[in-house]
Amino acid sequence: MSPTKPIAFKARDGLTIHGYLTLPKGKPDKNLPLVVIPHGGPHGIRDFWGFDEDTQLLASRGIAVLKVNFRGSGGYGDIFEYAGYQKWGREVQFDIIDGTKYVIEQGYVNPDNMCIMGASFGGYSALQSSILAPDLFKCAIGVVGVYDLPLMFKEGDISEYKTGRNYLTKVLGSDPQEHKAFSPSYNVDKLKANVLIVHGGEDQRAPIEHAESLVEALKKAEHPYEYMLLESEGHGFYKAKHRQEYYIKILAFLNQNLKL
Repeated sequence: MSPTKPIAFKARDGLTIHGYLTLPKGKPDKNLPLVVIPHGGPHGIRDFWGFDEDTQLLASRGIAVLKVNFRGSGGYGDIFEYAGYQKWGREVQFDIIDGTKYVIEQGYVNPDNMCIMGASFGGYSALQSSILAPDLFKCAIGVVGVYDLPLMFKEGDISEYKTGRNYLTKVLGSDPQEHKAFSPSYNVDKLKANVLIVHGGEDQRAPIEHAESLVEALKKAEHPYEYMLLESEGHGFYKAKHRQEYYIKILAFLNQNLKL
């Protein structure tokens, strides 16, 4: 396996952020291609040191992998978790972007050879970080992601219950204009990265309408994208055949966009 080591850096506002960097075994620890993988959640969830199949798959292809426990993540105390509330579209993404810049500054990775991918909230972050820093990533891969924040209040299993709607208001705020301002579906005009969207047709947590909203926006903007729909999967891919197809697609897309 390729080794994973903990890192820590200062975000642009001075907050200390922790994460993990995996460097591909058998390669020099410099000027590497990079894939950033933001975790899902985002609140209460965090990345841990240990085996991760996606990380090791990419590292086996000579790719460094960065995971950032951005503000809002669990495991660092309530104040740190609450610091991510109503910050999904900006400060949380700045933590991911600043972590990427940190590993560039350390000389580990080639700043012209980087992509970002994630699932669920990580899919949102892949697109939103690419919108906020359009020159940073060559490609963005969103997997079962949420891309239209206003839609979260209307579709999906969170919005079905009053407690879920209250939670969304707590972590996203109640300003519809701000929801749109921080939704990838409403801001694809700022994108430069090539985009791959992968979604499950039976997803209840991030319903297919999110992928359709983003695809429609990309079409209107005439922005290049690829779309992979796994009709019988939900919020994650569990059938062996579909997992194989998914990983083949991911690796092919990264191979097209990165110099490996």
